[in-house]
Amino acid sequence: MQPTTNAAIATHTIAAYASLYQKELVEQILPFWVKHSRDTEYGGFFTCLDARGKVYDTDKFMWLQGRQVWCFSYMYQHVTQNPEWLQMALNGAEFMQKHGRDEAGNWYFSTTAEGKPLVQPYNIFSDCFATMAFAALDRIQPSTEYKRIALDTFNNIIARRANTKGNYNKAYPGTRSLKNFSLPMILCNLSLELEHIIGSEKVDAFIPEIIHEVMEVFYQPHLGLVLENVYEDGSFSNSFDGRLINPGHTIEAMWFIMDLAKRNNDTALIQKAVSIMLNTLEYGWDAEYDGIFYFKDVKGYPPQQLEWDQKLWWVHVEALVALAKGYALTGDERCATWFEKVHAYTWSHFRDTENGGEWYGYLNRRGEVLLPLKGGKWKGCFHIPRSLYQVWKTLETIQSA
Repeated sequence: MQPTTNAAIATHTIAAYASLYQKELVEQILPFWVKHSRDTEYGGFFTCLDARGKVYDTDKFMWLQGRQVWCFSYMYQHVTQNPEWLQMALNGAEFMQKHGRDEAGNWYFSTTAEGKPLVQPYNIFSDCFATMAFAALDRIQPSTEYKRIALDTFNNIIARRANTKGNYNKAYPGTRSLKNFSLPMILCNLSLELEHIIGSEKVDAFIPEIIHEVMEVFYQPHLGLVLENVYEDGSFSNSFDGRLINPGHTIEAMWFIMDLAKRNNDTALIQKAVSIMLNTLEYGWDAEYDGIFYFKDVKGYPPQQLEWDQKLWWVHVEALVALAKGYALTGDERCATWFEKVHAYTWSHFRDTENGGEWYGYLNRRGEVLLPLKGGKWKGCFHIPRSLYQVWKTLETIQSA
């Protein structure tokens, strides 16, 4: 089912889209992870699942454990109080509590199936998603321990934000000191996830700093694009890393910014976020084969990432969220037109009509399935269910307006 219109999305078409996204979330995606990912022996989740859901590797990646705990906690709170979803969240959280951190409270990147550490906590993203996990779980099952874990981890993130990799940083200090867009992008969303724990005043004080980083430091007005890396003073680095554009990161960050701007009744910021999102989509779209490129070089040079021209699941589903929110908040018909274009590509290429359940994650430039997996080291139970929920609920707000 792929309803289309020529201009703004008609009311009856919005209803059809909303129903489609809701049904896919509740009847296909979440049941797949419930059925296939839970480790009944050691706890936690397997994420390396093939096209049919069979486990092909048992290593556990802590950031994906946190994402899945967050997902089932969030869906339990916002969709329906399905006891099976609660048990999934508790199962993952218990494994994380037992095996997820080193003595300093840093979250490992990966462990064995039993929970023995495999890869050190070399970056901060396991911490970010552990914070989200325990904050979301605390919303549905309030616990002093869950609050403490979420708050301690959040404070650790803030303490490490200037050098997120710490001892694991490979860069030689002082020669080309760059800062990366990923952390301020995630903090846009993370601050709202923690609001019930850290309080509205702290969130209100935190938000302007994050918005400044995203919209004034990494965003380049003369390009209309967001760079992945800049010098610590915000200036441009004419290097592989400095020229790097990740369209998916920018587009996802713009719906985070829209949420913050909506909270603050900042219509000018909403318009700016929508403009950046649309410009990035135009820039990142593959005019020959359709779909959104993974990486580009802002000067048009060959990117260093060999996977630059692949089409990835998370990039496309996050674009759908950003377009739905942009349309809901502004009524900009460009958002409606792009939504239908991205929807048609995403649902016809990533969705597995043969095996059902989860969607594929990796396509080649031509849109053919590159890896027939449903989950792995980088893909887990997060972007697709979150995006399906966000699009569904956003379109419902348009219906009821």
